[in-house]
Amino acid sequence: MVEISAGGVVYRRNEAGILQIQLIQDRYGKVSLPKGKMEPGETVEQTALREIAEETGMIGVIVKPIDQIKYQYHDANKGTVNKEVHYYLVEAVGGSLQAQVEEIRGVEWFDPLEAWKRQKQSGYENNNRIVAGALSLLGVKHD
Repeated sequence: MVEISAGGVVYRRNEAGILQIQLIQDRYGKVSLPKGKMEPGETVEQTALREIAEETGMIGVIVKPIDQIKYQYHDANKGTVNKEVHYYLVEAVGGSLQAQVEEIRGVEWFDPLEAWKRQKQSGYENNNRIVAGALSLLGVKHD
């Protein structure tokens, strides 16, 4: 069985024109990215934008695909599940920052290098290349 999820690295330029990257804190207290399962009739891109809006309150537009993460897990009912998570670089164009408290603990904007530092310190390791990919697409140098 294949389960598809999608999400994104959301960015904006604030009132002063400064580039900022959005990170969420998930229910386990880890730094993460907004994402969720595809619903029937949705494209992967629609899923990414819907999940970002639901989890963070931000309306976004997809700029470019970043990458995919693939892994397997075991579900008591479904058996072995092949999970695919598609990540996009998404520019925030509207909405207001509002964490979906049922799903996540918080959402904030960060300077790109601070976002990278937080991802490496307390994020999920498989998200490192997603955040790094977003920074590269945005022309931000990182270690």
